Amino acid sequence: MSTTAYPTIPGFEQRRVPVAEGVALQAAVGGSGSPIVLLHGFPQTHLMWRHVAARLAESHTVICPDLRGYGDSDKPADPDGTAYAKRTMAADIVALARALGHERFALAGHDRGALVAVRAGLDHPDAITHLAALDVLPTLDMWDVLHGTSAAVGFHLYLMAQPPGLPEQLISGSPDAFFGHFLDVWTRDPEAIPADVRAAYLAASRDAVPSIVADYRASAGIDVDHDRADLDAGNTLRMPVTVLQQDWGAALGYDAAAVWRAWAPDLHHATVSCGHFMAEEGPDTVAGALLELLKR
Repeated sequence: MSTTAYPTIPGFEQRRVPVAEGVALQAAVGGSGSPIVLLHGFPQTHLMWRHVAARLAESHTVICPDLRGYGDSDKPADPDGTAYAKRTMAADIVALARALGHERFALAGHDRGALVAVRAGLDHPDAITHLAALDVLPTLDMWDVLHGTSAAVGFHLYLMAQPPGLPEQLISGSPDAFFGHFLDVWTRDPEAIPADVRAAYLAASRDAVPSIVADYRASAGIDVDHDRADLDAGNTLRMPVTVLQQDWGAALGYDAAAVWRAWAPDLHHATVSCGHFMAEEGPDTVAGALLELLKR
């Protein structure tokens, strides 16, 4: 169990909720109305949603957990490579919502959280009413679009895909430099992540190197297998889907909307001008897009 206290969203109640055997998630809960769950990305915690969550809580019950392996949520060992499969992490989120009294809920995720959200939508279509994914591609497609020197932008994907041992050792040798690199280069407005929030992200990541690596390693193995099986079976996201992305398609040479449409027939796809951490750099844009999604 994590014992470190990180900053949280003002006005939200902190809840610790068991979701699987030996695993509990820490979640911030606020507002009232129909529920929406917000999943954070890398290298962050639920705190990344602080601005968007406050806006959504004016009309909705908002649940912001730390994913398993991150922040103040539990970080189980991964002896067989399944503990951080997105299928496992998605089941956590469905269990969390049910424990809080919600059999059906909207779900939005950023970065790693978006991959969990997509898997939840594929595995639990009766539970997810609406789905939003911020600045990712589905796992299978992510690997397909990385080619040649342009793939250097995803060097961390290849590093953390390596067998257990070396990635953890290298990252643990200088964790603040490693995690801080992404907070710096993926942000167009540095003031969007103030010093205290940045310090919280670095501290949380520093304490979670093995589980963060396991999360990424799963996306080079078991997650690909699960995506491929769904693709072969014709399984798609049945609910309304909104995708917000930077213009990675133009940068890497692919049609991002077409990639997503293969998975999400009821799709609204839009590019944004802010950086990767769009919930912090463009919270009004993100909150507005989520409120529009919930009307569909």
